[in-house]
Amino acid sequence: MARSEKDKMLAGEFYHAEGPEIAADRQRASLWLDRYNATQARPQEERHALLSELFASVGKGADIRPPFHCDYGYNISLGEGAFLNFNCIILDVVEVWIGAGAQIGPGVQILTADHPRDPSHRAEHLEFGRPITIGDNVWIGGGALILPGVTIGDHARIGAGSVVTRDVPGYGVAYGNPARVKL
Repeated sequence: MARSEKDKMLAGEFYHAEGPEIAADRQRASLWLDRYNATQARPQEERHALLSELFASVGKGADIRPPFHCDYGYNISLGEGAFLNFNCIILDVVEVWIGAGAQIGPGVQILTADHPRDPSHRAEHLEFGRPITIGDNVWIGGGALILPGVTIGDHARIGAGSVVTRDVPGYGVAYGNPARVKL
């Protein structure tokens, strides 16, 4: 039996993003985002309850300030007390883990979605995803880009506007484009 495009997506394999299951999931997330992004003046507890409706897991006290954007939501896990400031984007075609106490600045983009390097595969409109892990107590400055497949270790710091293309070890400091680790 052939696997669905969603199954391939979740496995990090090449898939077509327009499969019917994927389209329905994206529509569900879009409707949820309309509700969530209207909560700016609402108490944090209400936003937390909404996050728990869509995300894989949401730790106590985790918060995202609207507006916020994601693809599906169900691949996102937030640790206890994790915080994402205004205008964050998470393309969550595969798992995104954000650890306890992580502080993520405004306009940060966390992008698991990737595209083939081979032009013949791109011509077939294939894509794939690589998971992202952000450890506990990580600080990410505003406007940073976290690219597919990156792991950022516990207590690391990422400079504002950085483009993180490679793993950053625990307690590391990385900044620049591309981000370079300074221990």
